[in-house]
Formats: sequence, structure tokens, C-alpha cells
Amino acid sequence: MNQTLASVEQSRVTGADRGPGWLSIGPHPYVRILIVAALVWWVFRFQVGYLVRQWVEDPSWSHGFLIPLFSLYFVNQRKKEILAGQSQPSIVGLLLLIACLIFHPLNVVQFRIAYFESLTVVAAIGATVLFLGGWQLLRLTWLPVLYLVFALPLPARLYRDVTIPMRIFAADIATAVLDAVPDLQAKANGVVIDVVFRGRVMDPPLNVAEACSGMRLLMAFFALGVAMAYLHDRPFWHRIVLLLSTLPIAILCNVLRVTVTGLIYVLWDPAYAQGIYHDMLGLLMLPVAFGLYGLLAWFMMNLFVEDKTAPDGVIVRRKTEVQL
Repeated sequence: MNQTLASVEQSRVTGADRGPGWLSIGPHPYVRILIVAALVWWVFRFQVGYLVRQWVEDPSWSHGFLIPLFSLYFVNQRKKEILAGQSQPSIVGLLLLIACLIFHPLNVVQFRIAYFESLTVVAAIGATVLFLGGWQLLRLTWLPVLYLVFALPLPARLYRDVTIPMRIFAADIATAVLDAVPDLQAKANGVVIDVVFRGRVMDPPLNVAEACSGMRLLMAFFALGVAMAYLHDRPFWHRIVLLLSTLPIAILCNVLRVTVTGLIYVLWDPAYAQGIYHDMLGLLMLPVAFGLYGLLAWFMMNLFVEDKTAPDGVIVRRKTEVQL
């Protein structure tokens, strides 16, 4: 009996620690949210449909399906602060929402800047949050709203201008590695690698295609890097280092992918360097990148340790040597 009472009491304490749930705010806020959300969706329904098709048809942006889920998870992480705050609708949010609803058709008809169509959707969501919940709610949810930008495909011209240098860099590094293999000569011409193995010219030559530019890995990994830096309780400089590390790690993994593909093409069988095998090798680079990211995070977290022998109220941090 005592054990049963203790279990009930423990359940009550656990429930109290969790705080109120989303249903505790009553139905009226959800009715307002649904009405405004339906209006925003109706205005941007064609653009939302276009984004979903991009996620389905273009593998470079297939991670777009996960971005809204991450944003909702971020919001749930701040549930206690959001529910504890007072909802104070802001007239500024209403004016910004009206501006978005007016700008969208003007952009479609007059300006015709495709990327602005997608950005306006995110801006309208942020304006809706400010309108319904005020500045305090926006302060708690600005990152989940801004995080939705990772689901928006970049303009084609910008994407091409960024991927070409990354493809050339990957080709140069892969060429240097391949050229070090005995009986193999490799020469990079832009994004194409000419290979001569044991006196025989490999035909066709290796081509670092757009899919091998690393952009797909970069966008997906940068989005995850922001998520990991935001979710964990880290010092500010840790967050900055983790975010800045996404670019070199993504490039390193992409160079590794191109180099391994070249070695498979020359030393094994060209059939295993293309098609589904090529795509599988790209997917294998994701856990490699995540492992490097986690290793960096672990290194920074263990760079300083707390001195347990210090008096109460005094925290002493000292450098530790990392054994490699």
C-alpha cells in the first residue's frame, strides 16, 4: 500500500515537473490560429504545393520534409515559457501580415522573383506569430520560424554559382589522390578527371557531376548543425564553432566521396561508381559527417572540467589534455 501511494505521489511530482500541456490554453487560441492559418494557406497554397513538389522531385532538397518537424520540436522545447507567458496580440504583426499578403501577388505578377515567393511564406508565418502572440512569443519562437528557410530551395543561379567551385575543388583533391596510386595518372580539367591506368585511357572520364558538388550534404548538414547547437545547453562560443564547422566538414566529406568514387571506378568496376551505388555512397557520407560533428562537440565539452573538490559555490575550470 505504501509503495502504491509512493508511486502515485511520484507520478504527481513528475507530472508537475512537466508543466501544463498544450491543451491547457483552451480552444479559443486554437480557433484563432486555425482561422489565420487557413487564410495564409489559401493565399500561398500554390507556392506551398510547389515547395512540396521540389522536395519530392529534387533529391538535393528532400530534407525539406524534415525541416517543419524540427521547427515544431523547437517550439515544443520552449513549451513551458510559451504557456507561462501572456498572449498580447500586436498591431505591428497584423500590419506585417497584411504587407506579406499584398506583396505576394505583386511579386507573382510584377516582380517575378521566385525565391521571394518562398521567403514571403516564411515572413507571413513570422508575422502571424507576432500578430497572435506578440513580441514575447516571437522572442521564444523566432528560431523555429527562421529555421524554415532551410526548406526553401536556393535560386537556380545562386545554386549553380556555388556548386561549380565546390565541384572543381573536389575534382582537384581527388586527382591528387588518384595520381598517387601506382600505375595511375590523373589530370583534372575543370570538373572532369582524365584517367590513364596501366597505359589504358579510361573512357568515359570521371565527371564530378552536380550531385557530387556537396551542396546537398552542405544544406542538410548545416540545418542539422543549427538544430544540434540550439537544442543542447552549450556556451555561446561552442554554438558558433559548431555552426562554422559545418562548411569544412561538409566539403571534407564530399571530397572523400568523390575520391572513393574515383578509386572504385578505376580499381574495381565502373558499374559500382554510378547509379544507385553512387547515391548510396553519398548517403554513407552523412553518418561520417555527423560523426565528425559529434567528435568536435565532444572535444569542446571536454576541453574544460569542473573541479569537484572546490568549495561550494565556487566553480573552477581548468584545461585538460586530450589524448589522441
